[in-house]
Amino acid sequence: MAQLVRIAASLEVHLSRWEKLGAVHGNLVIPESHVLAVEYVEDLWIHLRGVRAPGTGFPGKIMLGTTRFRGGKDFCAVYKHRPGYIVNLVDEEFQRLLITTSCVDLE
Repeated sequence: MAQLVRIAASLEVHLSRWEKLGAVHGNLVIPESHVLAVEYVEDLWIHLRGVRAPGTGFPGKIMLGTTRFRGGKDFCAVYKHRPGYIVNLVDEEFQRLLITTSCVDLE
């Protein structure tokens, strides 16, 4: 399962080998100055938007990779209707990160 970790002045998303394969993407490193807000939500699935491309998805079960919508794209590592974090970004490839995770170090 993906991990959100704050290291120095950045927020990192660490993906497992299988998540990298399914997401067609590697780990992400976001400068802290590009993070607008981090929000914890009980059901991350309902916050998905757009169409998956590229990545792996199965409705209601898994969404790994990029979702594209009019005006931008999000990076997702979302599993079922579990809780997780929405990270709003500025000046980045993605507008948001949606990450289901059991390991978080945001201190």
